[in-house]
Amino acid sequence: MKLSLGIVGLPNVGKSTLFHVLTKQKITIANYPFATIDPNVGVVPVADSRLAALSTMSKSAKTVPAVVEFYDIAGLVKGANQGEGLGNQFLSHIREVSAIVHVVRCFGDGDIVHVEGGVDPLRDVDIIETELVFKDLETVNKRLEKAEADARGGNAELVKTRDELRSIQSVLEKGTPLFASDEFHAVRGGIVRELGLLTGKPQLFLLNGSEDSVPDALRGKIQELRSESLVMDLSGNPDSSMLTRSAYALLHLISFFTTGEDETRAWTIERGAKAPQAAGVIHTDFEHAFIRAEVVSFEKLVAAGSWSGARQKGFLRLEGKEYVVQDGDVMVIRHGA
Repeated sequence: MKLSLGIVGLPNVGKSTLFHVLTKQKITIANYPFATIDPNVGVVPVADSRLAALSTMSKSAKTVPAVVEFYDIAGLVKGANQGEGLGNQFLSHIREVSAIVHVVRCFGDGDIVHVEGGVDPLRDVDIIETELVFKDLETVNKRLEKAEADARGGNAELVKTRDELRSIQSVLEKGTPLFASDEFHAVRGGIVRELGLLTGKPQLFLLNGSEDSVPDALRGKIQELRSESLVMDLSGNPDSSMLTRSAYALLHLISFFTTGEDETRAWTIERGAKAPQAAGVIHTDFEHAFIRAEVVSFEKLVAAGSWSGARQKGFLRLEGKEYVVQDGDVMVIRHGA
């Protein structure tokens, strides 16, 4: 599965610095371009020491990490939903992302001008969340017009869609992001995903500054929004892998591996996924034609030194369709495709 994150925030909060940190590092072994696809999209490998260990063990010709796509949009400003600034026109670029990274300025460097005249993280969070809510409300209102007309015939599914949209509209009209609403959790499925609603996506707040620069009230606000936060001082030498790890945790993702002489590769799946679903990540045909999986944990495979060694030591297991894949599993998929 593709993991993609959209980066939002006010101007001059560190968005471009974060994007540079993420996309300008060097990569030693991969067949993904470690560079920007275009000025607003960067592909970043997920750092995982297990991948290199497996590749060395298997003497693999190539090593392919899991990757994250980062979408950087122009800085949003107050009133973007009414046409102010440039960021609003780019919001459509992140409708398909898995989650949103909201960069919040906490540092107080007077040499870097703040668009609102001074540093106030709580105010800044409210500005961006309001703009995202208004953008979603615009999308929902347009869709609801059609849904109201479609539901007049009494079709149960169309009536259900209309009612879900009304419920979502009600939440947004209160100025509440969907992810922070109790009502939203009842309708967070199809229509929310179909419309790519921005406040329906999990959100990670990246607090740009030192731990001491983050006010307690901001931490409380993020808890109130039912979101997660990560403190990174982007002016220093930040560990960008912290962000990808946080994104994995936010989205409940894990990695499993395939390895051999041709290739060692990391694959991303949701925690709780079963073996056929993992097979489908490798190739869509494999899910329906799944027969069984040979599975060994990363630790036991490396300890055994080879796949045959793991088999001899009894570390290798045959698992069927109900097996729940674990983080760090190394797998060979048997299928009838």
